[in-house]
Amino acid sequence: MTSNMENRSLFHELPGFEKGGFFDLGHPLLNRITESFVKAAGAVTREAYFTAVEGSGFDSSNNVSDMGDAKKHQFPNLKGETNRKSLEAMVKNTGKESLQWGVVAGIYSGLTYGLREARGAHDWKNSAVAGAITGVALALTIDDSSHEQVVQCAITGAAISTAANLLTGIF
Repeated sequence: MTSNMENRSLFHELPGFEKGGFFDLGHPLLNRITESFVKAAGAVTREAYFTAVEGSGFDSSNNVSDMGDAKKHQFPNLKGETNRKSLEAMVKNTGKESLQWGVVAGIYSGLTYGLREARGAHDWKNSAVAGAITGVALALTIDDSSHEQVVQCAITGAAISTAANLLTGIF
């Protein structure tokens, strides 16, 4: 019995982790929205972290800073008088983008699930509608978005989502 416990990994301890069912909020729609939000927000945060580490010039393999390489990875949107202000701006920007992409992923996932349940099928029409609504939601999170940007994001979201749906069976 002891040897069985020693061979268990983290995946055995967390029920549903390997299946993607990490949350149980009582309804599949809520579970799906929450999981999509957490995964997308986590991915954006993770990428921002690695970009910051890479841009700082810190080489984790030998703990030596290479300032020549750091100049290739400067952050154009982070303008501060000190490194602390730049770091604060990066954290604020990362938080905003994590929330933005998390909401978008949750909306898209919830819409595709809801449309599939309502129509009884998952086809390109569901993907087009979900992509368009998600594109509008994304456009509305952008500062000073115009009517043209909202329409463009809706069309782009519908096109990308439909193309992804149609190409799913091919590759």
